[in-house]
Amino acid sequence: MADNEAKSDKMMTDGDKLTGLQKLLQQFKDQKYPPVHLWEPDYCGDIDIRIASDGTWFYMGTPIGRQRLVNLFSSVLRLDDDGCYYLVTPVEKMKITVDVAPLMVVRMKIEEKDGNQAIFFETRTSDMVLLSADNPLWVESKGENDEPQPFVMVRSNLKALIARSVFYELVSRADEVEKDGKTVFQISSMGTTFQLGEVPHE
Repeated sequence: MADNEAKSDKMMTDGDKLTGLQKLLQQFKDQKYPPVHLWEPDYCGDIDIRIASDGTWFYMGTPIGRQRLVNLFSSVLRLDDDGCYYLVTPVEKMKITVDVAPLMVVRMKIEEKDGNQAIFFETRTSDMVLLSADNPLWVESKGENDEPQPFVMVRSNLKALIARSVFYELVSRADEVEKDGKTVFQISSMGTTFQLGEVPHE
């Protein structure tokens, strides 16, 4: 009985936080990226929002179905020096859970820009990023099988995990080059070369 009451109290608390957050964010709905780095609000505790490894946002274990709301939340997302992610307004700061990365790249396109190959990535939350020295790509290994996890820096210090299908497309367009006695995949964008990983042996 006590556990149920405690859970109910938490649900009401998180519900109040979410409602208040939505109301506050309405004033920033026309700004693509509000100046969250300039805000120093009071910490208001955790809110039961989680960004899963595939980029899906959950509220109290249920996917948030309104993409416009997710995009709005994403626009006020900030990674602080303590390594935690927060939704930030001028007056409130609430910690959320991020499984792998706060953003997810779901599409890519290649064009020519200023005489260079230019690779553009689009995230699930409608961020557009040009792969370059300022927005680099890197690959980390995870798990017993060293499964590659490719990331790209999108904005401020927020990174995006590149979806597997997009990464495969990237690899299919990469060059195979010899480096330090190994054959690796490399691809260039805006004059900067990025290494995607070793070419698997036959």
